[in-house]
Amino acid sequence: MATTRTARRREETRAKLLAAARALFAEQGVEVTRINEITDRADVGFGSFYNHFDSKEAVVEAVIEQAVEEHGSAVDGLTDGLDDPAEVVAIAHRYFVRLAAADPLWAWLLVRLDASHDVMRRTLGARATRDLAAGIDAGRFRVDDLTTTLFASGGALLGVMRAVLERTAGPEAEQAHAAGVLRMLGVAPAEAAEVAARPLPTR
Repeated sequence: MATTRTARRREETRAKLLAAARALFAEQGVEVTRINEITDRADVGFGSFYNHFDSKEAVVEAVIEQAVEEHGSAVDGLTDGLDDPAEVVAIAHRYFVRLAAADPLWAWLLVRLDASHDVMRRTLGARATRDLAAGIDAGRFRVDDLTTTLFASGGALLGVMRAVLERTAGPEAEQAHAAGVLRMLGVAPAEAAEVAARPLPTR
């Protein structure tokens, strides 16, 4: 019982540290956030931080991993069972553009971490590569280089998310961005617009 209780308390402390770090990174950026700010926000002792993380870089890694599992799994759920790779990609991009409005705290985290931590590659890269490769194999996408296309589409996504966060992009940004990505992947303009405008799954 004591071991279980200790483990539970340890997990609770780690969760508090992650939540505090995630909020601070989003609010003010990674570079200026200090470890003592994280422990103060989490309301735990400074020394407790090092029981869970070796450094600030380690907690950044953990925050990213937690976020990608939450939102990556959500996108996987929305696209499960869909046969059209173009629709899968469109839904993924629309999801994250929509997220910028629905959860600006997390979206700012993603936008701010990208410059110094290559967050797109470290978080969404594996899923995006999978989806692009599926479209190429199916003959749905025509791209010269998968890796370059991955970074180009990811960079465009972050730019649109920032525009939504800064309120310089209108409500049409979600579908316009998805259609633009599909055109980048070789989908004809009219078809790209049609796919991007399909109703999002609700499951």
